[in-house]
Amino acid sequence: MAEWVTIALIRRARGNRGEVAALSRTSDPERFRQLKRVILFAPGKGEGQEAVIESAWEHNGRLILKFQGVQTISDAEKLAGWEVRIPLGERRQLPPDEYYHSDLVGCEMFDHASGERLGTVVAAHEYGGPLVLEVAPPDGTRFLVPFARAICPVIDVDARRIEANLPEGLRD
Repeated sequence: MAEWVTIALIRRARGNRGEVAALSRTSDPERFRQLKRVILFAPGKGEGQEAVIESAWEHNGRLILKFQGVQTISDAEKLAGWEVRIPLGERRQLPPDEYYHSDLVGCEMFDHASGERLGTVVAAHEYGGPLVLEVAPPDGTRFLVPFARAICPVIDVDARRIEANLPEGLRD
């Protein structure tokens, strides 16, 4: 089974030529101009359908996509809520010390000094500042950890391990 990466969420129809407005889930909007084939997944469906991107552009801060074969507003309205995905292997390589959020989720977090297991990263949130990791310890509680080099000096996504120097009181 292929692993997929969601690169956009289709919000609604746009215009009268079958275009859709979408929320980009990538930091590089130029990516869509270079992509040709993607897989569209309907909400709650396990299998997707291949789609060809005819054109992609930005309008008022929103990503606009035109798919081959989607010609009318009615066709486009049917795609609201669908995800635009690519195979995991087609993701772009990131520079050193940059990470995909999806690669951080599922990593185990350990105390850098003691080696104590702190929990599992269950989500990555952006609130306008540095990325914040949501960590779930075995006791069922959760706490947030700023994803900054001073706090998380060791990040090994291949080993699924992050070591952290938690500021005093952070877990409380």
